[in-house]
Amino acid sequence: MFITQPPVEAQAYRDFIANREFPCVAAKTALTFEQLDCLVVDHLACPHDDQRILDFLYEFTDRYRASERLFHSAAVIFRGPSQSTETQFDELLWQRLQSLSDLDARRYAYDKRVVSDPASPDFSFSLKEEAFFIIGMHPGASRPARQFAYPTLVFNAHQQFERLRTEGKYTKLRDTIRTRDAAYAGAINPMLRNFGDASEVLQYSGRLYDGEWQCPFVSKHAA
Repeated sequence: MFITQPPVEAQAYRDFIANREFPCVAAKTALTFEQLDCLVVDHLACPHDDQRILDFLYEFTDRYRASERLFHSAAVIFRGPSQSTETQFDELLWQRLQSLSDLDARRYAYDKRVVSDPASPDFSFSLKEEAFFIIGMHPGASRPARQFAYPTLVFNAHQQFERLRTEGKYTKLRDTIRTRDAAYAGAINPMLRNFGDASEVLQYSGRLYDGEWQCPFVSKHAA
């Protein structure tokens, strides 16, 4: 009998989340519940794996929707580039998200619970008509909680946060993560925003933007 071992990159990601000091308790819960899915692909700048990524995220979305539990998370881990600045990673992140969105628009509409305009405070990224909050990680990140060895895009279903709000648990969870992150990094994250106060695109890559930056994302989904 053969036991299939996870790719080394996926195991490294799970070990990163399992680190006692890692601040995101939601990610830790997903790991504990075995609801943290990982896909390892080639290079963040290459479109070759986009359909494979999309299929993985579609399957993840189906499992999340069928589950009674909260705290599902999907990580797409790229083997390269091994090094990048925050600006370079930010540009590649939006290239991949744009490509995934373009492919998704051929089959699905945009999640009607959110807005497709990245300038809107109600924006969220949509695949298979499911809104996602994205967390980017890479070796060159300024925040320690994002300094993972491989470029990684983490997809968290937005509706999970809404359910936590409905249950009165969201604020406590958010504040716990922020307190732990400030302790882990030694300072409060300057890019933190509450949903509805500013567009969440400002938090996807972890880059500290200036006032001139405009998100390059344009949805091609039908109105």
